[in-house]
Amino acid sequence: MAERRGRLRRAAWAACLGLCGVALALLAVVLVRAYVPRPPPGPRLWGRRAALGFDLSARDRQELKEALRGAIKIQTVSFSPEDQNTTALAEFGNYIKKVFPAVFSTTFIQHEIIGGYSHLFTVQGSDPQLMPYMLLAHMDVVPASQEGWHVPPFSAKELDGFIYGRGTVDNKNSAIGILQALEFLLRRDYRPHRSFYIGIGHDEEVSGLKGAMKIAALLEARGVKLSFLLDEGSVILDGFLEGIKKPVAVIAITEKGAITANFSVEKEQGHSSAPPKETSIGILAAALSRLEQNPMPNLFGHGPEMMILEHLASEFRFPINLIMTNLWLFSPIISRIFEQKPSTNALIRTTTAITMFNAGIKSNVIPPSAKATVNFRIHPSQKVEEVLEIVKNTIADDRVKIHLQEAFDPLPISPWDNLGVQIFQRTLLDVFPNVSSVAPGICIGNTDSRHFTNLTDAIYRFNPLVFKPDDLPRVHGLNERISVEGYEKQVEFLYQLIQNSDINKLPEPHAKSQEL
Repeated sequence: MAERRGRLRRAAWAACLGLCGVALALLAVVLVRAYVPRPPPGPRLWGRRAALGFDLSARDRQELKEALRGAIKIQTVSFSPEDQNTTALAEFGNYIKKVFPAVFSTTFIQHEIIGGYSHLFTVQGSDPQLMPYMLLAHMDVVPASQEGWHVPPFSAKELDGFIYGRGTVDNKNSAIGILQALEFLLRRDYRPHRSFYIGIGHDEEVSGLKGAMKIAALLEARGVKLSFLLDEGSVILDGFLEGIKKPVAVIAITEKGAITANFSVEKEQGHSSAPPKETSIGILAAALSRLEQNPMPNLFGHGPEMMILEHLASEFRFPINLIMTNLWLFSPIISRIFEQKPSTNALIRTTTAITMFNAGIKSNVIPPSAKATVNFRIHPSQKVEEVLEIVKNTIADDRVKIHLQEAFDPLPISPWDNLGVQIFQRTLLDVFPNVSSVAPGICIGNTDSRHFTNLTDAIYRFNPLVFKPDDLPRVHGLNERISVEGYEKQVEFLYQLIQNSDINKLPEPHAKSQEL
């Protein structure tokens, strides 16, 4: 008996030692991954700096600021594809001709109006062997009423170093900023080596079918292929990520798909004094409640959302760096944390937003119908058909009819080791030296760039603006604004980007290259 107890005791000790060994080995792996440097590839630095420095006089700075303010005052509002302020769209076209005379008078720049109001500029470089690229922006804006704003939303008033107004960050800052950067370069007798296109759409906020889509179709018909395309999208994040002190630049390499669906229930009309067990409003409200109470599956790790954390892992402070460098172990924890905030929850699943509900004709009448509109933003690992199947199974009520207003799959994932990415990183290093890292990300909204997939597989979405957490709700929200200093930096970024794009071949990676 004693001998048996001894064997059991020895076996228990052996098991404990084995578990301790496994725990120590696991700890060692976690620590090694956290503290042995494995930075992602940085930009391949080339010797040539931008030949023309961004040296602005006081007059230049005033001109730069006033050009944007003038554009903000033009109310290029898109309410729907059939309801746009076409008078303002035409006015915007006349305005840019007046403000950027060098752009419109230079012989190697061709300007075309597409779809009535959109603009396409072809800037012919001196070396036709280099594959061109494209800079994309849009002039139209979402509606904005006076209520809740500090200043009138189309006043472009300057307050405490900020220009307030609808379109200051979405996206007249890019439309005017691109032309402003080119105007400054042309005045310095600059001609690019690499040709490029500038597209300024007039209906991005209502899907871009008459503007960007027609620009893309025209270029495709001409046989154009692009080395890369840069549109609006992600930004430089400052203070968004717990555990990272310095700003980080996130360049979106894909964007979510979308479904806009109309839900309806039809019932017999009647008097409210003798109501049925369920009305059309009750049936539809219950169905929509089931959609809200049963969110789409958490897909953390199934799309490119992991890449941003992997690229930024070494930037996090202890103890978060232990988690971020060991996602193979801690990803279930991270995925649950991401669910807690709307901004990060949108990265890990298809989101559901009930945006419109219409029903009822009189207080004492049983309504004959109830209608609602729901907007889904599709995670990169899912497709339209899969999401619709989940929606139907969740509602589980054949009385609720679903009609698709618009639907498209997520965009393909663009390569990260592309010429364009290297140029973006090089330019960020030139203009934003305090940015600690550059990482790939997901654009949770949709942009005009989705119409250009036949022209290039290298589509990137990045607005070179520094965003703090309180800036995000201003996009499509109240008190949209841009700092004067921030806008100058954006124009400088575009000014240097155009020059950096003249490189004909990237140098080979070098172990001693500065990492970004």
